[in-house]
Amino acid sequence: MSTPSPTPRRRRSFAGLLLLLAGIAGMTAAEAGPEAPWYRRSLVGMEVGPTGAQFSHSDAADARYAAEFDGREIVRRCVAAGSEYVVVWARDGDYAYHDSKLLPKPVGLGSRDPLREAVEEGRRQGIPVIAYCVVQQGGHHLEAHPEFAMRGSDGKPLGRFCLRSGYLGAMKEILAEELAYGIAGFHIDMLDQGFGEPLGCWCDTCQREFQAEHGRPMPKGATWDEDWDRMLAFRYRTSERFEQALREHVRRLDPAVTVDFNYHGNPPFSYEVGQRPVQHAVNGDFNTGETGVWGFSALAVGLNAEFYRAATPAVPFQVAMQRGVRMYHDQTTRPLADLRWELSTLLAHGAFVTMIDKTGFEGRLDPVAYGRIGAAFREARAMRGQFGQGPVAEVGLYFSSRSRDWSGRERPAGYFQGFQGVHKALVHEHIPWGVVLDENADAATLARFPVVWLAGAAVLSDAEVELFRGYVEQGGRLVVTGTTGTLGWRGEKLEGSKLSGLIGAKLTGRLASLDNWFRFPAGAVAPLRGPIPEDWPFLVEGPAVVYEPTTARTMGELMRPSRTSRQRAGKEGTEWPMSPEAAVGPAILENRVGKGTVLTFAGSPDFATAGEHHIVETRRLIAQAVRHLHPTPRVRITAPATVEAVVSDDPATRTLRVHLLGYASPPQTTPAKDRPFVLPTPMEEAPMYRVALEFAADVRRAEAVDRSTVLKRKGRHVDATVQVVHEVIVVRY
Repeated sequence: MSTPSPTPRRRRSFAGLLLLLAGIAGMTAAEAGPEAPWYRRSLVGMEVGPTGAQFSHSDAADARYAAEFDGREIVRRCVAAGSEYVVVWARDGDYAYHDSKLLPKPVGLGSRDPLREAVEEGRRQGIPVIAYCVVQQGGHHLEAHPEFAMRGSDGKPLGRFCLRSGYLGAMKEILAEELAYGIAGFHIDMLDQGFGEPLGCWCDTCQREFQAEHGRPMPKGATWDEDWDRMLAFRYRTSERFEQALREHVRRLDPAVTVDFNYHGNPPFSYEVGQRPVQHAVNGDFNTGETGVWGFSALAVGLNAEFYRAATPAVPFQVAMQRGVRMYHDQTTRPLADLRWELSTLLAHGAFVTMIDKTGFEGRLDPVAYGRIGAAFREARAMRGQFGQGPVAEVGLYFSSRSRDWSGRERPAGYFQGFQGVHKALVHEHIPWGVVLDENADAATLARFPVVWLAGAAVLSDAEVELFRGYVEQGGRLVVTGTTGTLGWRGEKLEGSKLSGLIGAKLTGRLASLDNWFRFPAGAVAPLRGPIPEDWPFLVEGPAVVYEPTTARTMGELMRPSRTSRQRAGKEGTEWPMSPEAAVGPAILENRVGKGTVLTFAGSPDFATAGEHHIVETRRLIAQAVRHLHPTPRVRITAPATVEAVVSDDPATRTLRVHLLGYASPPQTTPAKDRPFVLPTPMEEAPMYRVALEFAADVRRAEAVDRSTVLKRKGRHVDATVQVVHEVIVVRY
């Protein structure tokens, strides 16, 4: 790709411009200078570590493992590929990859010290070297120190470190040892308290400190009452305190060294990890999360980035991706087009990006992988002036961590599904969006978005309700779906909805079914119906409630499903949708409040859009709702559903950028096991597609970054035919 040029045939490089054109996450020109911290002047980097084949409890006598793990070669290869920093593994669950007095080193390294090699080569190359350091994973160190173990309520060890134990002191010693090498920063990983049950630690320290803090003993499991509320708060504070203590320890030893923690506050992670979205994002110098089709889906690449942005506003955020086709340790290399798509998507959403590479068993590097990574990095660096501008978003997707914990409970995916579904709909319909988090949302946050969407946010505080009321009264448009506002603070069912005054209706019932239906009767006024046929029931699979309007006008009908005699007798399941039976209330309600509007779906088109029985109509219904509430966006984008669009604005130069990211994964076969769960096939070729842009304001000039794109402009309309993975349409207004 190239950067915009005054004529279609001339290319121009932005390599000499100020880094990131005043930078990532609102960076100033001064901050982007060479004296700025490495993470404020970097766009792309690499993390390199040994294979996970011996990730925990390996054979300490196997001299082949990591014998060729060479810090100098790692830095040289990364620099040659265009990496602007290198994260080198210094400690994993079993070993230190340096000379340590505290931890064992792989026997195959002999007298060599890969961390020292990397730091020395980094100085020669003028590139910062970051030490990767694991917290959890057990392995030899936990085996040697059973006093540091988490314990179940039965007193048995759980195979993980307790973050309130003496392990904190051990971690401080480990970091001090690595800090002495002259590293530029720490990337500290695996700070979870587990990824499943038993959801707590009952070691003597935890029990004693819980008793001291709350004046009562710890609950022995998930009781979902006041005691469990205390338990969740205790676990969250445990992780927060551990992170803050490590950061302050490093600060005291060397204030110039950065600290970031791998973050698990975003979906699909929940309370079992011991992290909340904001509380555990703000403890490092910047937030670092990971993404990838393997664990989050293709759609979640951009969603993760925006989630991290929302958790730490105005601070740079890092997102890690990997070069393998399946997972970190599989020793495969993705096609260049696939790497380019994920990298470009993250950059377009404002992240700086770390590519993770795992060496072979003996520590060798794959030259083909570095060739492809280098091609992707060179392209990204040539385009760095296109990244980092302020996001333009029509819809704010509200994420309720309280609903995650107390509505989702043992199945948090039940809450995540609505949030992910509205995101999916907006991406496929090319409506720009952003993320709003309950922990740090305020009136100014909401005011950034013409529309705010509450997807099944069942548990809301009084303060949140007042925040939404103020937003709507000042002209905001609020969308409410499914069970939003219908549960109490600890997940108990309320008689009414906390949002009744905003919705303009009373809650009169709840459907126990998920296979619920909408219908727009013939002749009735229904501005949201769009192309959906009249009198046609369509499945809106997800939670639904019944409303009786007071001040709201209604559209369409909510229909309950049929049930067989065996289903009514409890002898047959209801996991497969049945046909509709009868209308039980309105499908949609619209209520004016002050200068704004509240639009309420009695069902859950967002949940349905991310579900097992999704249909196009639920997705289109979401788009029609947004366009009904906000009919004149700054830019209206028409493109295939396989293209993601990200819009940014640079008011100082009166420039809008529309990033277009084409994802064309070939059809996939069904696996022999775990059917029908599949991963998309890696993308091999750039897609070709047409896009139409319609701007609300006059367009002075429009250019495509890549000269292969055919661009036509007429007034406020721009049409483009694109045949690259990532294109940017640059519009001067």
